Amino acid sequence: VQLQASGGGLVQAGGSLRLSCAASGRTFSSYAMGWFRQAPGKERDFVAAISRTGITTYYGDSVKGRFTISRDNAKNTVYLQMSVLKPEDTAAYFCAATSRSYSGSYHLQTAYDYWGQGTLVTVSS
Repeated sequence: VQLQASGGGLVQAGGSLRLSCAASGRTFSSYAMGWFRQAPGKERDFVAAISRTGITTYYGDSVKGRFTISRDNAKNTVYLQMSVLKPEDTAAYFCAATSRSYSGSYHLQTAYDYWGQGTLVTVSS
């Protein structure tokens, strides 16, 4: 599976942005998908994940209520809708795919089999 993230850019605090991650291959629906982010000089952190069917979603504490993850299996794409953006949301955002069915591991980078390149989000104050 190859993943291509897009949609990053510069936005003012309080604004919104939608990231997309397009996957190659015909087995997209076999993977749960996640988003992680990494700010300069910091570790990569879990942002959100979504089950294979899209029915169940998971969020990191810092983005709950502001970010929404969704997927369209017909388009092989996962999205991250980001709202009420804060300067501390500034980071490179990475999408990832996991074949694991145990949702308790979705917040862990080690659970993911495939990673896309990052897309940079900059939130100005």
